Amino acid sequence: MTAHKAFPYARLAAYYFFYFAFIGAFSPYFGLYLQAIEFSALDIGLLMSQMQLMRVFGPNVWGWVVDRFGYRLRIIRLAGLIGLLGFVSFFWLDRLPGMLLAMAVLAFFWSGALPLVEMLTFDHLREEGGRYGPVRVWGSVGFIVAVLATGLLLDFMPPVGVLWACTLILAGLLLLALSLPEAPPHPAGSPAASIVAVLRRPPVLALMLACTAMSTAHGGFYVFFSIHLSDHGYGKAMIGLLWSLGVLAEIGVFLLMPRLLRRFSLRAILLVSFAAAVPRFLLMGWAVDSLLTMLLVQSLHGLTFGAYHAAAIAAVNQYFPQQLRGRGQALYSSLSFGAGGLLGALLSGLFWEPWGAGWVFALAAVFGLLGFCLIWRWFAEAGATGVRGENLPENA
Repeated sequence: MTAHKAFPYARLAAYYFFYFAFIGAFSPYFGLYLQAIEFSALDIGLLMSQMQLMRVFGPNVWGWVVDRFGYRLRIIRLAGLIGLLGFVSFFWLDRLPGMLLAMAVLAFFWSGALPLVEMLTFDHLREEGGRYGPVRVWGSVGFIVAVLATGLLLDFMPPVGVLWACTLILAGLLLLALSLPEAPPHPAGSPAASIVAVLRRPPVLALMLACTAMSTAHGGFYVFFSIHLSDHGYGKAMIGLLWSLGVLAEIGVFLLMPRLLRRFSLRAILLVSFAAAVPRFLLMGWAVDSLLTMLLVQSLHGLTFGAYHAAAIAAVNQYFPQQLRGRGQALYSSLSFGAGGLLGALLSGLFWEPWGAGWVFALAAVFGLLGFCLIWRWFAEAGATGVRGENLPENA
């Protein structure tokens, strides 16, 4: 049976759908629930920060376990079970210490699952890595469906409705984790392979630092974009439309990725993505009063997240040998979405009031430019050997 016929597209696509549907239901609305049960702004910030904090540690711990002992699918399923149980405990908890512990447990297990599923997806794809985009796009669809459906639900239910929505999504995620098949084994790599040796390679180090810079650039966007728009007179409906436009642009790019990877190198795609971040964040900060400009700004999300993310994880999957691939994807997740996202959120929060939105988003543009320079200077060495490997078309 060929790899194409054996590829479990529907189950992997459904997993991505439910995984990112949880983000769509949780991130915009869980804070409203905490506010409704009279948590302070400081407590809410502390609780919500656990998701990013644990993304620094969780993926690395689980990636090491998989690379050392195996049991990839067992860990994905365990993460689904413990994540669900951790979240269900919110129905009974209403004090900070207990909720903080439950949130940390939920985030530690939940954050570790996605890098392992990314690795599983690429192992199933093998030589067809360009097909990743049409699979991953269902995560973006899940986010849009969940954010709209949960918002509609909360128009008719009290804030506790977000707990029911997230619980149902996490239950579906667990069922899908139980259905995922293991990928056919790849030939074993060198038993002497060292993750430190891989990370010392200039293209790999540059990629990791650049990814951290890109997520740092997006940190203020995720925290303050809605507030920024609201402060300049945009209504909630228009704010929601602009957020949805960004995700739709992301979906479009994911669907185009097989064609893009056949025509352009990963280096070229990464350079264009980082280059797009510079005008995107500058315009976001200084041209917010123009609706047409904001439509352009959100359309660029397809490049600064969609194309960037698809190319970055493909590069990670190529540079790290099979026995280190779990930790490679974990490092990408923890350094970018964990450390980078946390740094961006903290910096934007620190400078938002004294500097103002324009300069905060200008700082984000600087991080985008830094990532561009890292890829331009050091990722060039990977052109022929680092990214054209087992999981991408030969002319990628």
